[in-house]
Amino acid sequence: MAKTAAAKSSSASASASVERPVRAARATGSVAFVGTGPGDPGLLTLRALELIENAEVVITEVPEHADLLRNLLGERLDKVMVVDGGYGEGGQPLTHASRAKLVVKHAKAARNVVRLISGDPWMYATGADEAAACAKAAVTFEIVPGVSSVTAVPAYAGVPLTTRTSCEVSVLNLAGKGVRIDWAKYSDCQTLVLLAAVDCIADAARGLQSAGRSGDTLVSVTSIGTTTDQTTVVSTLSRVAVDVKKSRLSAPVIAVVGDVVEMREVLSWYETKPLFGWRILVPRTKEQAGALSSSLRAYGGVPEEVPTISVEPPRNPLQMDKAVRGLVEGRYEWIVFTSVNAVKAVREKFDDYGLDARAFSGLKVAAVGDKTAESVATWGIRADLVPSGEQSARGLLEDWPPYDDLLDPINRIFLPRADIATETLVAGLHELGWEVDDVTAYRTVRAAPPPAPTRDAIKSGKFDAVVFTSSSTVRNLVGIAGKPHASTVIAAIGPATAKTCEEHGLRVDVLASEPSAEHLAEALADFGAARRLEMIDAGEPVAKPSERRTPTRRRAT
Repeated sequence: MAKTAAAKSSSASASASVERPVRAARATGSVAFVGTGPGDPGLLTLRALELIENAEVVITEVPEHADLLRNLLGERLDKVMVVDGGYGEGGQPLTHASRAKLVVKHAKAARNVVRLISGDPWMYATGADEAAACAKAAVTFEIVPGVSSVTAVPAYAGVPLTTRTSCEVSVLNLAGKGVRIDWAKYSDCQTLVLLAAVDCIADAARGLQSAGRSGDTLVSVTSIGTTTDQTTVVSTLSRVAVDVKKSRLSAPVIAVVGDVVEMREVLSWYETKPLFGWRILVPRTKEQAGALSSSLRAYGGVPEEVPTISVEPPRNPLQMDKAVRGLVEGRYEWIVFTSVNAVKAVREKFDDYGLDARAFSGLKVAAVGDKTAESVATWGIRADLVPSGEQSARGLLEDWPPYDDLLDPINRIFLPRADIATETLVAGLHELGWEVDDVTAYRTVRAAPPPAPTRDAIKSGKFDAVVFTSSSTVRNLVGIAGKPHASTVIAAIGPATAKTCEEHGLRVDVLASEPSAEHLAEALADFGAARRLEMIDAGEPVAKPSERRTPTRRRAT
């Protein structure tokens, strides 16, 4: 009986144990330590981009990370909590321990955290210490390697760290007070990479020479590597301290010591880009500047987009309403899109009416150029006619078929366009026998003046080039900011734009072979490359237009 009671007691205890609710572990988020590389945002890995785009919290490290997030996330940035990991709320620099606590704190709030780290998280960075703090707090983490400045900056400077005959590399971080280095250990090192070298290069050069390294040993010193502010000085151990001081290089600086530096003469690819470091004004609407700015960056330029035109709805929308109804009812044989803005205006009107691309059934579509045709294509519509030659109203007229009352059941064309468009296209279509409903789909108005520093830069020649993409951008830029300085290179997208430049007293240096953003950027790059070769052939130092200013304003001849 005692056994039975004991059994019952044991059974009850077990039952109570089973039935007692199990307290769930507190949910936590995760942390991704993401290396952002040495400066060029194009060096981000695909995994890094994926994590940043899906982050709830981003903890930054340097001011440049704010620009990186703005460019990558766009409007989504407003939905992301951005935390400054460099400084505390009181403006004091965060210690490594404080930064680790900050990372753990946000992860424990059950958030998806991305911790941005310049360069590589585990190469001369605090990533390992912060990851250890996450492990101690039972927070899951991930490491996304970044391109290290140790290898990236010399690569962008055209200096390989190893060759078939030089395969030994040593890396020294000279940062920190009181760092003592036994330079004798590195006297025979084939290639030596020195980090944080701007303030210590003189001591390093003396130490290496005292240890037996020849004063004629080549040294490359690169400042702000992988960005369009990159500057490289090539010298020798005996002269490098003087040359660096004379060049006034800014941190961060990485130096390479060894025979590999000699290869920069033929391998320098980044600083020799045709528009390297050129500050280029792009006076366009923000929505239209993307493709042109991207092309200019590919040639080494630094585009600065300044809106000069604001696109607004027409003052009287009834004309567009009537035309869209006529389109649906089969009133037109053709619709002609003369710009991306025209496509956008018609599409917005379709959205108002609850229409989609099916309304274009039986209608022929013409586009004035490839970019406009691409915009139409995003709507699921393929343009029936795009100019085979010049991408302009004139080029479209050259390919336009004359009206034939036997082949064309309807002789009317719907032409949605800007309020300031020229009459060339309408007049040409009339001559071919077509009737045209010339409808104002949108208005282009002058934008507000740019900030005072930008206006000053335009007038004083701090911009190296200005790229004009239409006559209205010329008129509006001059109207809101004044004429570009005489030293500034003027590039125009086509003859009409060039003519407007000349009417405003500006001599056009560059004319695109075809009226497109890509050809405009290519033409400016060709100009920059030819200009660079002229200076080299003349034995002159390569300088940007803003560094070779002329005293008086340039006039059209």
